[in-house]
Amino acid sequence: MAEEFWAKESWVAGEKRFQNDRNLIENNFPAYIRRLDEENQTIGLKSGYVPSTTFWLAANNPKIIGESRLRHWLTTSLEYEGGHIGYVIRPSERRQGYGTCILALTLEKAKDLGLNRVLLTCDTDNIGSARIIEQNGGKLASQGISNSSGKPISRYWINL
Repeated sequence: MAEEFWAKESWVAGEKRFQNDRNLIENNFPAYIRRLDEENQTIGLKSGYVPSTTFWLAANNPKIIGESRLRHWLTTSLEYEGGHIGYVIRPSERRQGYGTCILALTLEKAKDLGLNRVLLTCDTDNIGSARIIEQNGGKLASQGISNSSGKPISRYWINL
C-alpha cells in the first residue's frame, strides 16, 4: 500500500525535512500514520516540539503529490526558522501549481484552527518557494541565517 501511495519515487529522499520519516514511510507505513496522528493530538511530543497536523495532496491513481504540515503554534525557535507551515511537492510534480495549491489549502486549515496570521520561512535562494508564499499573500518580514544549515533564510507573514 505505502509503495503505491508514495509511487516508488522516493521523493522524501532528497528532502531534509523528511529524512527522519523515510524509514517509517518505507518500512512501517501504519506506524508512520500513527505517529502523525499522535503529533496532531500532542501525544508523545519531543521536548521543544509543538502539535502539528499533516495534510497530503494526492492524485486519483493514488499518488502523493505533496505534503504540508501545520504547526498549531510557534516556539521561540520556530518564530525564527520553520514557522507555522512547511510543505514539499514531489520533484516530478513541481512547477505545475501544486505548491501554491497545497499552501492555499493549508492556510484554510490554519484559519479553521483559529490562527489570524501564519509565519513561513524558506531558504532565500529558494525562489520557487518564495513565489508560492508570495502568491498566497506572504509579505517578507525579515531575513537571517539558518541555525541549522548556515544558509540565508527569508521569513514571511501571511494574514488570514
